[in-house]
Amino acid sequence: MDIKMPIMNGFEATKMIKKLRPTLQVIAQKAFASKNNRKKAIAAGGDRFITKPIKKSELLDGMKKVLIMNR
Repeated sequence: MDIKMPIMNGFEATKMIKKLRPTLQVIAQKAFASKNNRKKAIAAGGDRFITKPIKKSELLDGMKKVLIMNR
């Protein structure tokens, strides 16, 4: 989930998604993220948070962790 989007920000989109599908795992991402962005993303229902530029290893690690959590 990208935090900065043109119509609705990722925090609000994540909240809406989690209301409809609470078990769906969400990995939030943002360029130049602050600790506050990370906290807000998790508070909105995000399961993991990564920053841009996205490192392949970090994305794969995050995906593994959310997939294991969902078993």
